[in-house]
Amino acid sequence: MRSPRRGMCAAILSLEAITLGLTAPVLITIADVPTRTALGIGLGLMLACLLLAGMLRGEWAYWLGWAIQLVAIGLGFVVPIMFALGVVFATLWGTAYFLGLKIERERAAATAGGPEDVTAG
Repeated sequence: MRSPRRGMCAAILSLEAITLGLTAPVLITIADVPTRTALGIGLGLMLACLLLAGMLRGEWAYWLGWAIQLVAIGLGFVVPIMFALGVVFATLWGTAYFLGLKIERERAAATAGGPEDVTAG
């Protein structure tokens, strides 16, 4: 059975990868960050998100996902709109993580309890 937490968190990281990749031109034009540095930050974070989305099998990967959320918020010190976007993605990440965890626990309880527990309220 597929993990709902893994699927939802991977989807958030995939969407966040696009946003973080697009920070590179913003860093160059608005924040006057050197091109190589901006590309390294934007594309590096984009690649990290995409790689991490595929590695969400162990609990350690979710901790790295939380770290990416902090970095995204931290980009707000360079590009202020990233404070807002970082908080939005951190909220989405947290929702996907905790909701997915809840669904996994409820599935495990239903499977362990037998068919009569699945229909109970």
